[in-house]
Amino acid sequence: EVHLVESGGGLVQAGGSLRLSCAVSGLTHDAYAIGWSRQAPGKERERVACIDSMSGSTRYKDSVKGRFTISLDSLQMNSLKPEDTAVYFCTMGGDCAYVDEHWGQGTQVTVSS
Repeated sequence: EVHLVESGGGLVQAGGSLRLSCAVSGLTHDAYAIGWSRQAPGKERERVACIDSMSGSTRYKDSVKGRFTISLDSLQMNSLKPEDTAVYFCTMGGDCAYVDEHWGQGTQVTVSS
C-alpha cells in the first residue's frame, strides 16, 4: 500500500521560502508521478505542481511558475505570497494525468503579509 507523509510546513513572512518534503513508501513501479495540491479555507482544492518520475517533466499552476520547484521528494517554494496560504498535500499516481490516486495527510503553510 502506498503511503505519503508530508513535512516542512510552517509560518513564513511574505517573500520568504519553505521546502516541503514528501516521504513515499510502498511504491511497486518505477514509473509514477508525484504531485502537490493545496486547499485554502473556503476554496476548492487545486493542483500546483506535478513531476513524472521517468521523463522528469514538470507541470506548474500558472500562479506558482518561477517560484515553486518540484522534485520527486520535495516542493521548494520561494517568494511566497499570502495567497499561497493553504494546506498542502503530496499526491501520487501513475502519471501527471492521474496523480491524485494517493494522498498524504497534508501540511499547513501560512504566509503572513
